[in-house]
Amino acid sequence: MALALVLSLLLMGFIVGGLARFAVPGPDPMPIWATIALGLAGAVIGGVIGKVLWGTPGGILVALPCSILLLIAYRHYVQRRPITGPRAHEPPR
Repeated sequence: MALALVLSLLLMGFIVGGLARFAVPGPDPMPIWATIALGLAGAVIGGVIGKVLWGTPGGILVALPCSILLLIAYRHYVQRRPITGPRAHEPPR
């Protein structure tokens, strides 16, 4: 039972993180564990937001925008890259 929970969390994190990386233009050289962590962090934040606003966890429809916003924040504050324009398509330094 616990193994199924862990595997489903990893799969969900990978799917949500991969969709977030696909939605934001430009290269993101990220290992698979970082993609999974991005998706899981978005799911946790989305779950909290959904619980506060609607009384139920948000699900993938709230997790995906949260993951996209986390990826945008990561690019802006950590990599110091813009989201749009010609510099957005350059690899990070």
